Amino acid sequence: MLMNILHLTLKKKWFDMILSGVKREEYREIKPYWRKRLLNKKFSFIHFRNGYAKDALSFTIEVNGAYRGLGIVEWGAPAGKEVFILRLGARNK
Repeated sequence: MLMNILHLTLKKKWFDMILSGVKREEYREIKPYWRKRLLNKKFSFIHFRNGYAKDALSFTIEVNGAYRGLGIVEWGAPAGKEVFILRLGARNK
């Protein structure tokens, strides 16, 4: 089985919230760049990095679906603006 992994870099606040299990969705703007990367593709996992440093902390987590909608503002979604929502599942140990 082919497992596609989406690689995303996050700011520390969002990285820590996902790592701790508080934030269960990741959001991306509906713009040409993200349309090309996300539409008509199925990802099994997301590999998150905390910033761009060579030795940045990282982890991998399951993806339980992707869709368009309104996200949770406290989790980083813009108020009243539709985004791509990546629903997160279990973290790989």
